[in-house]
Amino acid sequence: MQQGQFITFEGIDGSGKSTQARLLAGALERAGHDVVLTREPGGSVGAEDIRKLLVEGDPGRWSPETELLLFNAARRDHLERTIEPALSAGKIVISDRFADSTRVYQGATRGDLRGLVDKLHALIIGREPDLTLIIDTDPDMALQRGLARGSGEDRFEDFGIDFQHKLRAGFQALAKDFPQRCRVIDGNTGAQDVGAAVEKIVLDHLA
Repeated sequence: MQQGQFITFEGIDGSGKSTQARLLAGALERAGHDVVLTREPGGSVGAEDIRKLLVEGDPGRWSPETELLLFNAARRDHLERTIEPALSAGKIVISDRFADSTRVYQGATRGDLRGLVDKLHALIIGREPDLTLIIDTDPDMALQRGLARGSGEDRFEDFGIDFQHKLRAGFQALAKDFPQRCRVIDGNTGAQDVGAAVEKIVLDHLA
């Protein structure tokens, strides 16, 4: 059986990537593909339990180092129980965030930990996406959108606007670090326009 494809969405909080992941999953399913839509932190029973520890509560609840360990624990369970089985079955896995978020959030903006992030990723995860779509959005607009959701999962939004600007710069730098798989998409237009751009990139990739 042909190995599946692993596609990830990345971007700052409120960038619209979760919406785009859902839109893409629907478009690919209508085109006849077998799709698994998942997210991080989370995507498996154990990882969803860890998610609550990471996205809820006071911004200072964890140090960057502790966050890094928690994210890797969640990601390993997600990889073992959801991602790898689906890829082995030839499915397309679409994940709202993966290791690139850790490279930016904990590796670049929550401390100078990028070296440690990469070492732990190589030891514990050892997989990169086949295609990464970075939704690049104005941080001020994205923060308002993220806080307006009122999801209760606002721990990272609560770090404030300066943090969101650092995140955006981190994702832009990430695209330059991994040009072979990263595509940056303007997320400041309407959801349908962004979705059309996403769908074209993905269909070209699959072809």
